[in-house]
Amino acid sequence: MRMTILACAVLAPAAALAEPPPPNAMPLSQLVATLEADVGADLAYVESVEWDDDGYWEVEYRTADDREVEVDLDPTTGKPR
Repeated sequence: MRMTILACAVLAPAAALAEPPPPNAMPLSQLVATLEADVGADLAYVESVEWDDDGYWEVEYRTADDREVEVDLDPTTGKPR
């Protein structure tokens, strides 16, 4: 019990400091659709999408020939930074 309380006390401030996407950010579904259109047939699937507190979406995807690609996308335009 004591360890649980300590963990919550340590983790809670970090979560409170996380910066959300800006109010004018594209919906995530639209951002992924923009990526799909830009990459085209070479995109096999999106592996992960994570918000980075530095102000961009970090997207990892696989290509048709199984290469892993990581790209940082602007949250307002969906274009690579």
